[in-house]
Amino acid sequence: MVGNKQPVTGKYIDPLVDFAFKKIFGSEPNKDLLIAFLNEVFRGTKHIVDLVYNKNEHPGDLMDEGAAVFDLLCTGDKGEQFLIEVQRGRQGRFKERALFYTSRLISDQAPRGKRAEWGYEITEVYLVALLENFTLEGNPADKYLHDICLCDRDTGKIFYDKLGYTYIELLNFVKTEEELDSELDKWLYVLKNMSSMDKIPAYLRKPIFEKLFSIAEYTNLTKEEKNMYDSSMKYKWDNKNVLDYAVEEAKKEGKLEGKLEEAREIARELKKEGLTVEFIAKTTKLSIEEIEKL
Repeated sequence: MVGNKQPVTGKYIDPLVDFAFKKIFGSEPNKDLLIAFLNEVFRGTKHIVDLVYNKNEHPGDLMDEGAAVFDLLCTGDKGEQFLIEVQRGRQGRFKERALFYTSRLISDQAPRGKRAEWGYEITEVYLVALLENFTLEGNPADKYLHDICLCDRDTGKIFYDKLGYTYIELLNFVKTEEELDSELDKWLYVLKNMSSMDKIPAYLRKPIFEKLFSIAEYTNLTKEEKNMYDSSMKYKWDNKNVLDYAVEEAKKEGKLEGKLEEAREIARELKKEGLTVEFIAKTTKLSIEEIEKL
């Protein structure tokens, strides 16, 4: 994409754009779509019958404590809580943010002033994160679904099964239409490619997908919804332009890898001096995870 040119809106909206994702999955009339998707994500370990949408902002207990703002937060028919996030670009301390969010959902279950009577009866908490334009560091390139829980490091035996993190790396999901061999594959293919389709494929001719495509058709949006979607897309395109320009300039100068290696070498020396990882990260602009691996 060059200059101010922007892609022409296709027949279907991009479901991974903030407005579109909440339009498709975040409203009461469409909760059957979210239920169907989550049931495929959990692959039989859970079967969700119903969902109730909750407020997506949890204020802190203290006045100066920041609020946790979620993309979607739902409660299942058995009281379990589902936090669904779409992460479009790499963020610093992404794993820590996921832990903070789920910990907030657990700590909020405690009744104020009656902990002795409560007895720590904690309901299940699960985070499902769709990663659009990045992958988790250290994972194999041919694996796109990561199902993470608390387990014994030596035996692999699950220690606690009521807290789980599912990360779906869409960059690593490269299956073609002919290679889709599960319902989850079909969902991920649609989420990644629907905005470039001009009709619903024959293999998706099922009521749940037909409803999805109908909701996602751009011409079916109201004027206000079209404005909101167009604004979300402009934000996405602008961010991509900035990133693409920065990468192209760095490549032209031939300095991108050199600067990274220089930063890593500085980080190694600072670690030898016993300086904190946080200070090294601030100084070198490297991630804490990368510094810890050096």
